[in-house]
Amino acid sequence: MLLEEGTNTRFAYLKLGDTIAKAVRIFLDLKIAIIPVLDQNGRLLSIFSRSSLYRAVLNGATSKDVVDPYLITNVISISDDLSDEQLASFVKVSSVGSVPVLDREGKVIGLLCKANMVVTLFKHSELLNVQLKAILDSMHNGVIAVDGRGFITHISIGARRILGIDSASLMGKPFHGLLPNLDITPSLVHGVVQIGKKYRCRNVTMVVNMTPLNIEGSIEGAIVIFQDLTDLEHTAKELETVKALNKTFDTVLNIIRDGIVVIDERGKTTLVNQAMANFLTLPPDKIIGRPITEILASSRLHHVASTGLSESSEVLTIQGKPIIVSSSPIIKEGNVVGAVGKAVFPHLAEAQELAEKVRCLEHKVSFFQEELQKNMTAQTIMKDMIAESPQMKRLKDEISIVASSSSTVLITGESGTGKEVVAHAVHLCSERYQGPFIKVNCAAIPESLMEAEMFGYEGGAFTGASRSGKPGRIERADGGTLFLDEIGEMPLALQAKLLRVLQDREVERLGSTESIKVNVRILAATNKKLINAIANAEFRSDLYYRLNVINLHIPPLRERLEDIKPLTHFFITKFNTILKANVMGITNNAMAALLNYSWPGNIRELENVVERAVNYAPSGLIELLHLPHNIISCNPPMIHAENDGIRHQDKIGQIEREMIMAALEKAGGNKTKAAKLLNLSRSRLYDKLNKYNLRP
Repeated sequence: MLLEEGTNTRFAYLKLGDTIAKAVRIFLDLKIAIIPVLDQNGRLLSIFSRSSLYRAVLNGATSKDVVDPYLITNVISISDDLSDEQLASFVKVSSVGSVPVLDREGKVIGLLCKANMVVTLFKHSELLNVQLKAILDSMHNGVIAVDGRGFITHISIGARRILGIDSASLMGKPFHGLLPNLDITPSLVHGVVQIGKKYRCRNVTMVVNMTPLNIEGSIEGAIVIFQDLTDLEHTAKELETVKALNKTFDTVLNIIRDGIVVIDERGKTTLVNQAMANFLTLPPDKIIGRPITEILASSRLHHVASTGLSESSEVLTIQGKPIIVSSSPIIKEGNVVGAVGKAVFPHLAEAQELAEKVRCLEHKVSFFQEELQKNMTAQTIMKDMIAESPQMKRLKDEISIVASSSSTVLITGESGTGKEVVAHAVHLCSERYQGPFIKVNCAAIPESLMEAEMFGYEGGAFTGASRSGKPGRIERADGGTLFLDEIGEMPLALQAKLLRVLQDREVERLGSTESIKVNVRILAATNKKLINAIANAEFRSDLYYRLNVINLHIPPLRERLEDIKPLTHFFITKFNTILKANVMGITNNAMAALLNYSWPGNIRELENVVERAVNYAPSGLIELLHLPHNIISCNPPMIHAENDGIRHQDKIGQIEREMIMAALEKAGGNKTKAAKLLNLSRSRLYDKLNKYNLRP
């Protein structure tokens, strides 16, 4: 603000009873024009100015006399919250040179000198002039400014380009000499705004606008803006081209036999072709602008527009006729701005028969997928869970124990540690392994759809709902397991309903008043600290204690280094198959780098790193140069050729010992800093110092 720039916060003050000598010393030291006189609370009482000092001298006062008789009590002051416009007006009308600046409590925070304020205003005026000139020169149109007498004060770069002139020789010259026969007098004399005047000069045809500059009721000049009609003619040609393209598009759209309908992000119809209009037996103007759900109650086009996920080859029956529908989102600059649906109308019996065969094949695929899932044994998934570290071995034992129970399980751990794999293992090791395993990602489903997805709905429960209704995921998990991933992201309103399911083992569909009993075991997972979420009123405490009957915690990868090497070889085998590669293994230096990295993304990040390395090294060994820069930059200790007589566990211990020594050296022996470098707690670092006989 201007007030902050113009206020002098370096000042001294007087109190009642102070001497004239003290005032003189303040004037000499601070070079200020007035001295505020304050009460015991720091509030302004009066001022002692230089004129006060002159009056004291004329009255014969000495330096030891008090200032009280010469104080000015009728003080003009300003508030520190004054706007720039109010301050400028004050400076214009104020008759005093300096005034105190007060805060809301009436305390003096500085002195505003009118001379300083004028300089500040002048600087801002200069800055504004520079900015205005830059804006005018950046315009494609031509701009000429004149003063109140009609003399040129500015010619923009655009004006020079259009007119082909040099502005230096024309500054200060009459406007009519530059653009003859263009009468600017009505704007300068009478304040008339002249718009859209056609003018030709220097073989250039222009459209000219003239606007007076009215400053506080006085016309101080005018601005002339003109555009070369050549640009407009070019734009007009482009518009004609666009119109021709639109006509071609409209013709193509209406000669194809498939139905096309387009909606915006709100689900309203913006375009429909004649084939779709004929099928719906409605004219296009009765369709455009209406919500798609009003026209096609069973349409899922609005879901595609909201989720951004395509849906293809869905067979729907509308008005008793089968159609094959495909929907795709319309994406602009990374955002979904609508969706387009295409409907194929099979008129021939062969096409209808083909659609029926496709439907039967889809049912068969779904059936075989479910059967394959049921036949996946507990031994298979437990075998795939790589566990060389004591923590993971203990977790596998816990899975085997809790699987036989029906209690609710809360699986915790950082993102990427494999919480879904643990949930699947609990299901497959339980007596419910032949029942469904239904997964709900609470962070991926929009909040507006979450309740319908979880609890299902009756036919007609809301606009766009299927007439036959739909069971929710809790209901579909009956006899099996419901896995609630990212439970910490579930909306609070839905948490209360989930709590009732846990207590009563029954659900109510949307739009229904009847309860449905369910036999379902609930597993939940989260990477959030739910205790903190409870403290922030983001998660219900009663639901937390219902979920946290049994807690399975998956440690992060950085706390189980023993698992990194077997996981790496597992992923190498996996991506050899997927990418048709022939990677034989990984060098010691590259493995040391993996062991030295903190793995914030855990197993998921390790899998991505190995996939990248297999792409860079399709055969042979994965080397250090095949790893990402952020892992290489951790400066792992160099490993020399392996001794076949050293056990794998000893190799890991050797690497870990070298990592700790390197961290201590880098931290200058500071244990706290070394622990941070290693991403360990201080107590855990001391345990490892004792383990490797590294005396603190």
